[in-house]
Amino acid sequence: MTATTSPATTTRTADRRPPALGGFSAAVLAIEIRRVLRNRRTLIFILVMPAVFFLLFGLPLRGQKLDNGLPVAGWVMISLAVYAAMVATTSAGAAVATERALGWSRQLRLTPLRPAAYVATKVATAMVLGLLGVLVEFAVGVASGVRLPAHVWLESGLTAWIGSLVFAAFGLFVGYLAPAENVMQFMGPALAILAMLGGLFIPLDTLPHVMQQIAKFTPVYGVGQLARAPLTGAGIDWTAVGNVAAWTAFFGLGAARLFRRDTTRV
Repeated sequence: MTATTSPATTTRTADRRPPALGGFSAAVLAIEIRRVLRNRRTLIFILVMPAVFFLLFGLPLRGQKLDNGLPVAGWVMISLAVYAAMVATTSAGAAVATERALGWSRQLRLTPLRPAAYVATKVATAMVLGLLGVLVEFAVGVASGVRLPAHVWLESGLTAWIGSLVFAAFGLFVGYLAPAENVMQFMGPALAILAMLGGLFIPLDTLPHVMQQIAKFTPVYGVGQLARAPLTGAGIDWTAVGNVAAWTAFFGLGAARLFRRDTTRV
């Protein structure tokens, strides 16, 4: 006696197949980006505040030059582009705290969207916002009269953007670690302090030697040094490269562990 499979059974089996890439898609990413861009508070911190900082602190330095003849205002602009990308990617990553509080992490187990695809969507959204932050900061710099060689714009912009991946991981790490009601109150002051200690707001060579050594161990130091290197002509700082790699690994692995704990919780 042979068993037969009805068309209805075959259809139900096909419907249960996991979606391609675990559910990660351009459509889901676009929805997530639009949702974030509708948050006015987020846009103010990502796009407006770094631009205002440049107008306040960069414009008064327009006439000053670095040792290689390039404008000091360019140094300020690149530093604030790193800050803009840093705030953007961290904020997008930390948004998981709110969704955790709403029970979304548990709901993921009832949908075709795989947890890994959910995290990948968050990271991709964070990187899109980080790119937007860099572009806006550079646009403000151009409008304010900053003129740099083409390779500096390209290399510094790409480094500031790609380097912000460490802050996307940082945002996810904090988002899975801290309660939703506390995460944003923590993030704002923490990012400002990290930026100051890492040399984005103040040149490190103007600080005491002890502070310069401490700065090398902050997650902001490496990205800032590498992003400004095309402008200053300092070349590749392998200490900065190691800094970025180490902090990205630390936050990434930490976020992955917290994520697994969160999604398996009963």
